Amino acid sequence: MRHTPLIAALMAGLLVTAIGCDRSSPDAARPADTATTQPSGLPEPVTDDQPVVLEDVVEGTSDYLVGISYQGDASTYPGLARQLKAYADSAREEMIQAAQSRPRGEDAGSNVPYDLSLSFVEVLRTPQLVSWAADGSSYTGGAHGMPLLARFNWLPAQEKMLTAEDLVTDAAGWKAISDFTREQLHTDLSQRVDADHPDPAERTRMMRNASRMIDEGTVPEAAQFAQFEPLQGTAGKLRGLRFVFSPYQVGPYSDGVQTVDVPAGVLMPHLAAQYRELFDGGS
Repeated sequence: MRHTPLIAALMAGLLVTAIGCDRSSPDAARPADTATTQPSGLPEPVTDDQPVVLEDVVEGTSDYLVGISYQGDASTYPGLARQLKAYADSAREEMIQAAQSRPRGEDAGSNVPYDLSLSFVEVLRTPQLVSWAADGSSYTGGAHGMPLLARFNWLPAQEKMLTAEDLVTDAAGWKAISDFTREQLHTDLSQRVDADHPDPAERTRMMRNASRMIDEGTVPEAAQFAQFEPLQGTAGKLRGLRFVFSPYQVGPYSDGVQTVDVPAGVLMPHLAAQYRELFDGGS
């Protein structure tokens, strides 16, 4: 997860109010209904003619802390800028509403400020495609913060987002991408488990549980692969896509964000015709 000096400074300077208040271990289990990260949909941006100004946000009260930063300049693309701001505003408003509506108790834990830490970073800029990544977390109680993860892939010529649904439109394509992704994630899982040298029975249990999460989180549907980044190739083309999976989607929280790079050769037979020219090997 990407972190910036702005957010680090915010948390170091403002979280002194929370010293002495403890959260549970970051690897503790979290109820499934609070462990989501907006895997597919994004907030609807405001559509008006006013220019969008993306400014870093640093604010704090006794109830909540907010740190939002933008690394790059999206002002050249107003439609993209509106999408970024809409996502940031939605995350901020949701966290603040939770902070203002929570009951006040006498135990120390109830006085820990809620917080939002969110960083936007430009991943790629070409004449054909501009890509931004949003990573962070929102803490509204419990063992740890809720991961926030979104990817924004903007087509300047069409002035619209490139979505997974538009990129691959048939079931066979998502089956191929799912199969490739699952193989990589299962291989990575096996290597992580073996690195701890568990006994055979424990290894079997760990592999069974984690493998089930991988298979459930990579069902061959566009919604499961909604978050992706372009991988820059040669001559302005893309050599593939990096699909990004938030904590809980294909593994426990302790595994963090996981990614799988799918090369253009796997994608090409299944891409919608109008997008093949973006990739190595496309016309």
